[in-house]
Amino acid sequence: MVAPGYEGPFVMGFDYGTESCRAAIFDLAGHPIAFAATPYKTHHPRPGQAEQSPADWWNALVASTRKVLDETGIPARHIAGISYDATTMTVVAMDRNGRELRNAIMWMDVRATEQSARAETIDHWARLYNGGGTMPATAEWYPFKAAWLKENEPETYKNAYRLVDAPEWLTYKLTGEWTLNINSAALRMYYNRDKGGWPVEFYEHIGCGDVFEKIPEKIYDLGHPIGGLSISAAQELGLLPGTPVAQGCADAWAGQIGLGVVSPGKTAVITGSSHVITGQSGNPLHGEGFFGGYTDGVIPGQYTCEGGLVSSGSVLKWFKDNFCRDLTGAAERLGMNPYKILDERVADIPVGSNGLIINEYFQGNRTPYTDSKARGIMWGLTLGTTPEQVYHAIEEAVCYGTAHVLKAFKDAGFESTELVACGGATKSRDWMQMHSDVTGLPITLTEVGDAVVLGSCMLAAVGSGQYQSIEDAARNMVRETARIEPRPDVHEEYQFYLEKYMETYPQMQDLSHQMIDHLA
Repeated sequence: MVAPGYEGPFVMGFDYGTESCRAAIFDLAGHPIAFAATPYKTHHPRPGQAEQSPADWWNALVASTRKVLDETGIPARHIAGISYDATTMTVVAMDRNGRELRNAIMWMDVRATEQSARAETIDHWARLYNGGGTMPATAEWYPFKAAWLKENEPETYKNAYRLVDAPEWLTYKLTGEWTLNINSAALRMYYNRDKGGWPVEFYEHIGCGDVFEKIPEKIYDLGHPIGGLSISAAQELGLLPGTPVAQGCADAWAGQIGLGVVSPGKTAVITGSSHVITGQSGNPLHGEGFFGGYTDGVIPGQYTCEGGLVSSGSVLKWFKDNFCRDLTGAAERLGMNPYKILDERVADIPVGSNGLIINEYFQGNRTPYTDSKARGIMWGLTLGTTPEQVYHAIEEAVCYGTAHVLKAFKDAGFESTELVACGGATKSRDWMQMHSDVTGLPITLTEVGDAVVLGSCMLAAVGSGQYQSIEDAARNMVRETARIEPRPDVHEEYQFYLEKYMETYPQMQDLSHQMIDHLA
């Protein structure tokens, strides 16, 4: 029996994160109906390597989908459409029968450092996506992993009929169709429609010029209808065969869609252990200190700019876990949130944390330096420095890092008019106010904090014909609930400390590299 108000139609989204697979049901107004998550493990065969089992992925999807249907009592016939997101740069080798030949090489895996270094020795338009050609390529991206596989596991590479990103693995599992989403192609595979498509010479130089035989030929925009759910997939998931499946994308950019950042001006800030910062430009642009602009990467006819912090919320967690154990233990016994207690303790600390500057590069820097050898820096300590001041300075560091990324955007010609945020950091209104004060930009919070899976459901709504476009879905499914304005006087006061933050790492970079090399 269907629960009252659950007559539909509804859309379903699948979200494959690093730690779990979530299934969610939303109505066409963007209201969440139910969520279910099932975890899976990451394996680390060697330092710098990370792998997951696609069989675990599928089992998790089956469990999450059946759970969310059982919890709501919604019959499968009321699910109007399906779409999905997954981690990108997660490479899966599959044979002609759609069987995986090995574990998936995860996005965080950096085994392909030798192959990525080759990108620095060719002058090619593909490098425009890497800071206009000024930033080093990262070993995480698809072509370098493909070249590594060819050189180190030649039999697997030879037997791979398809070598695909994780979203394409799921496309095939759901529909039996081989497609490539424009999001993965443009953002992580150097595909550029403005330049004619694939950078063949670039791939040849890296060492995998024949990989195009293994990449699906059909490249679809996000939300494009792929086909119906296959009979076998429907039986396992408890859904109806033929349910429309729409082209999905990478998880962070599903989050951008779920925040309604689908036109120039707004910038998405997706927070968690790290910050992903993305926005849309109406004009092609490239510049030092950020990735992109990716042609058609999210919305056809637009260019997606990307920056981010490797470590943001994870640095706060590091401080809490290592220096606040008594507080954390007491908070847990009382059923309280230790972060909320820390927020209260630092509320009266002045701008600049009494001269304490921290760089949040605890696990390297993604942008503007793209430096895996970067490490955290703290200076301005005195005998009067308190733990609360350190915590406050870490919060400020994340805000400074966000402002630094936005400066790189602006220097290239992309002007942000407002930030739209989601994720863990939005639970702290004080920290959000600090983000606004440091950047000088208003911050919008939306009704659905889980923007990633909402974005996938929006693609499902488009692909099943419920809405004509992603922009149309955003107008109907994303709602603003709060707006935080910057305080002009506080913003002005922060500019001195922001400048000192930005000056810090260039003066320490050589020393940081020497230390990493010594410890290697």
